[in-house]
Amino acid sequence: MLPTNFPALPLGLSSPAFDVTSAAIQASFNDLFASVDGRVFSGIPLAYPCFSNATENGVECGQVQRQYLNETFRAANFGAFIETQWETCQRTGAQCLLDSSNPTARVAQSGTCDAGSVSSYFIDVRNAADVSAAFKFSSQTSIPLVVKNTGHDYKGRSSAPNSLALWTHNLKNMSYQPAFVPEGCPKKNHLSQPAATFGAGVQWAEAYEFADVHNITLVGGSDRSVGVVGGWLQGGGHSVLSNTMGLGVDRVLQFKVVTPDGIFRVANACQNEDLFFALRGGGGGTFGVVLEATLLASPAVTLQAVIVSWSSSNPNRTLTGQLWSVMVDNALTWAADGWGGFSTSELAILVNPVLNSTEAEKSLESLIDFGNVEVKGNEVPGAQVVVTTFASFLSFFNEFTLEHVASVGTNLAIASRLIDKSTFATESNRTALVSALQRTNDAGPGMIILLAPPFSYLSAPAERTSVTEAWRSSVYHVTTIAEWPWDASADDKRAAYRQVSTAVDTIREITPDAAYQNEADVYEPNHEVAFWGSHYAELLRIKQKYDPQHLLDCWHCVGWNPNSSRFSCYL
Repeated sequence: MLPTNFPALPLGLSSPAFDVTSAAIQASFNDLFASVDGRVFSGIPLAYPCFSNATENGVECGQVQRQYLNETFRAANFGAFIETQWETCQRTGAQCLLDSSNPTARVAQSGTCDAGSVSSYFIDVRNAADVSAAFKFSSQTSIPLVVKNTGHDYKGRSSAPNSLALWTHNLKNMSYQPAFVPEGCPKKNHLSQPAATFGAGVQWAEAYEFADVHNITLVGGSDRSVGVVGGWLQGGGHSVLSNTMGLGVDRVLQFKVVTPDGIFRVANACQNEDLFFALRGGGGGTFGVVLEATLLASPAVTLQAVIVSWSSSNPNRTLTGQLWSVMVDNALTWAADGWGGFSTSELAILVNPVLNSTEAEKSLESLIDFGNVEVKGNEVPGAQVVVTTFASFLSFFNEFTLEHVASVGTNLAIASRLIDKSTFATESNRTALVSALQRTNDAGPGMIILLAPPFSYLSAPAERTSVTEAWRSSVYHVTTIAEWPWDASADDKRAAYRQVSTAVDTIREITPDAAYQNEADVYEPNHEVAFWGSHYAELLRIKQKYDPQHLLDCWHCVGWNPNSSRFSCYL
C-alpha cells in the first residue's frame, strides 16, 4: 500500500503513465517516499487552477494569470518553465497553457488540462541522500529521471513525460571563503583564492546581491531567474564580463555532485579530475546531479558603459546596417580592449571592467560618434547616446534587467552561432558578416549579437574545460528566435523551428561549426562537434564511466539515446 499521505492527482488532470500502485513499482516507490521523508509531490502544470471546477482554485487561478509572464514566479513553481512548450507535448498537442498574449482571459471550464511534458512526480531535493534514492528508484523501475531547478531551459532538458524529477530549487545555501583551497588539494602546493559557494537552487539575482554585500564580483548570467550552478554553468555560461574574466566554467573551483551510482563526490583539480573536466562544459543533467559549486570571486569592479539606441517601434534597416558595420569593423580592437555587451537591431550596450572613463570614451569613439551623428543628429525617434559609469556590477545588472528580460511565458525556438575572429580579419569578410547578420535578422526578428566569448581571457584553467575550443577564438555569440501562439498546431511549431534554423544558416555558411549548447538550435546539425569540438570522445568515455546504466539523459546531451521515450513529445 502507498503511504496514507502520498499526494493524490488533482481532479481533472491526466494521470501519469507510470502507475505507482502497480505491484512492480509500488515497493520501490514506498522505499523512495520513505527515503526522502515524504518529499514526493505530483507534477502539476502551472495553469491547472484555471482549468479546475473547484471553487477554491479561483484565487489561485487569478494569481497564476497575473504572474504568468513573471520569470521569478515561474522559477518558483515546479510545473512551470520559462518557455512554455516544455510544459506541453508538442507532438500530440497535450498541454495546459494560458494565452500568453492575454493571460487574464477567461478560460472555458470545458477546457482540458493535460500534464504534457511536466514530470508525473518530483522530489523536493534537500540533500545528497535524496538524489541517491532517486537513482536507486530509477535503476529498479526504469522510470526516467530529469533534473530541474528554475526551468530556464531553451531545449527541454529539464522536463519529460511520465518521468520523476529532481527539483533542486530549494538548495539555497550561499557562503564566501576569502581563502578557499579545493578539498583534497595540498595547501602547500595549491594557492588559496577568494571564492563563493552556491547551492544548486541559487539564482543569479540572489548571487549578485550576495556578491555585492561581500564586495566581490561574480561572472554570471543576464537574467534574474537563471540558476548559478545548473545548466548555465555546466554548459559553459557566458556573461558580459566573459571577455576579460572568462566563461562560467573557467571560474569553477569545485563541484559537489551525486553521480548515477548514488555516490556523493567532490570534483576539482585534485580529485575526480575527469568528472571535474566533464562538468566544466559537458552539459547539465548528464554526468550527475550537482548540489553545489564553488566559484572564483574577483575584486569589485567599476564598469564603464556606452549605450546607443533608438525606438524599436521605428525599424530602420539602413541604420541597423550602419550600427553593425561600426561594430564589426572595430570588433577585434574592442575585444582586445576588454568590451563585453550585446546588440539588437536598434540597440548596442557595451560595458568594460578594465578601462577608466577616459580610456573607454577613446576606445569607443567611433560608436559614440555614430550615435551622436547618425542617430541623434538625424533625430531618429527615441534616439539615445549614453556614456556612463556603474559603481558595481550589481548596479549595472539591476538597471539592465529593468528593460531587458528574456522572453517569458511564451513558446520559443532559438538558434545560435559562435563567430570566429577570422571572420573579422579582412574587409571582405567583415562586409560578408554584416550582410549575413542582417539577413539572419530579417529571417527571424529577435536576433541578438552578444560580445560574450572569452577573447581576452588568458588564464590557464581554460585548458581543462570541455566546451568547444571555438569559444576561445570567437568574438561574437549570436542568437535568433521565433515564437508561436499558445494554441498553435504541430505544423506551426515545426515551422518556427525551421525558421530559426534557416535564419542562422546564413551565419553557418561563413563560420566554423560551433554553437553555444544552452542556446542552440534544438535540431542543431552535427551537434557533437558544434557544442564540444574535439572533446566529445573524452566526454563520452566519462559518461559511460559514471553512468553505465544511462540513468541520466537529455536532448542532444553527451551519449544521448534519441529513441528514448523521454523524447516522445519533441517534434
